[in-house]
Amino acid sequence: MADALSLPEVSLFLSLIKLRRFDDATLGVLRTLLVSKDVKSAVQVRSSLEQFMRFQSLCILREIVDENVVHVLSVLEFLVRAFAVIGDFESCLALRYEALVFRKNKSGVHQWLQVGHIEWENFAKDALDNGFYPIATKACENALLCLRRTDTSGLENFTGDIQRIGSLKDIAIASTGSCSVNWDAKHSHAVV
Repeated sequence: MADALSLPEVSLFLSLIKLRRFDDATLGVLRTLLVSKDVKSAVQVRSSLEQFMRFQSLCILREIVDENVVHVLSVLEFLVRAFAVIGDFESCLALRYEALVFRKNKSGVHQWLQVGHIEWENFAKDALDNGFYPIATKACENALLCLRRTDTSGLENFTGDIQRIGSLKDIAIASTGSCSVNWDAKHSHAVV
């Protein structure tokens, strides 16, 4: 697998990441790398890039922990997109979750960062669709919490949302029981 990372076309992407160039041009280089006529080499490159990016993402997240909110969110967005291009949906979902939690934690100071119940619900659906049941359950709980924080006198306006999210949560809990996945301990980056 180390051979895949030593290919000349791969070295450009690696150097851009090491230089912390988190932009569309870097993603374009990544997309180009993954277009290959040889399936075996494409699989090797993809696997090597996944390992490289997992390691680099941990380093990157440690580096940006004290940066401003906008910078942290833009880096998280880049990493989510990079993992999506690579096809590492586990890491993609983990980083999306980290971004939502980061926004939730910072929304007390920055109102514009608030995460709405629909964002949590959509994330819960994606997590459920990809087999990450415990995290889907947590996302549903966050969605319900968002609704409870809404004007309680108008909560009856959200009855359909509450029922839909509750049903989604029930499915996630039932699925967790039938298929034990310890997603949190294994994948939570808990950086920001």
